[in-house]
Amino acid sequence: MSKLKLGVLISGRGSNLQALIDACAAPGFPAEIALVLSNKADAFGLERASGAGIATAVVDHRGYPGDKPAFEAAMDAALREAGVELVCLAGFMRLLSPWFVGQWHNALINIHPSLLPSFKGLDTHERALAAGVRFHGCTVHYVRPEMDEGPIIAQAAVPVLPGDDGHRLADRVLLSEHRLYPHAVRLIAEGRARVDGDMVRIDGPVPDLAALVNPPL
Repeated sequence: MSKLKLGVLISGRGSNLQALIDACAAPGFPAEIALVLSNKADAFGLERASGAGIATAVVDHRGYPGDKPAFEAAMDAALREAGVELVCLAGFMRLLSPWFVGQWHNALINIHPSLLPSFKGLDTHERALAAGVRFHGCTVHYVRPEMDEGPIIAQAAVPVLPGDDGHRLADRVLLSEHRLYPHAVRLIAEGRARVDGDMVRIDGPVPDLAALVNPPL
């Protein structure tokens, strides 16, 4: 059976990219990375991809001053030329326009470091601590034009511990991100995640996510 072809968009170090690279290297994983695309030529994630023998491309947003449509059209063209079927945002630090999101409707996913719909946007860990929540976490969702909106595919809850600061909490959440993102991609690649209105329905059994994604305390 053919594997789902992924395009991964990055802007930086690419730790979630590495999690996807590792997952795709495992026998039987139903997806493969066809292209890693960055808007920054010095993004370390490009080195991760090259080291794994994965094709890379750079579409530098600075080369399109004041012309976001041309920037996104260039990204779209690179993804389609590579045969990408599912686009995974992995630390891509540019807001995408409704046009681009529409081009990849229900074929564009993101991982966000909070339990959406709580704490959309930036500085999620510090904001979670300031709110006094007892659980924080991460979310994989389909992308919609509004920031951090869209049907939720999977989530992982992480306890907030006494003495946590933003860095400690972020590190704990990141470990869960690295487990959750491949899990969500597998559900999509196997055809088990179906968008139904504003929700995602999961067909078949789902593993114990607490055991799958939560690091030991």
